[in-house]
Amino acid sequence: MRRVAKSVRSLAHSFWQGLREWCGDAAYESYLRSKNRDANCCSKLSRAEFYVEQLNRRYSRPNRCC
Repeated sequence: MRRVAKSVRSLAHSFWQGLREWCGDAAYESYLRSKNRDANCCSKLSRAEFYVEQLNRRYSRPNRCC
């Protein structure tokens, strides 16, 4: 029974992490992981700075919908 509960818990955790990655909620954690891998990295953005940078990147491109 414990094995099944552990398996279900693991599956739920994997699903939750995948959902966070898919919707972009884990973008800051991914950014930190990539900065930690790069030994020559200068400084890391705070969560708020990263959020503003993402917004600027998203909305600085030309919008051709209208």
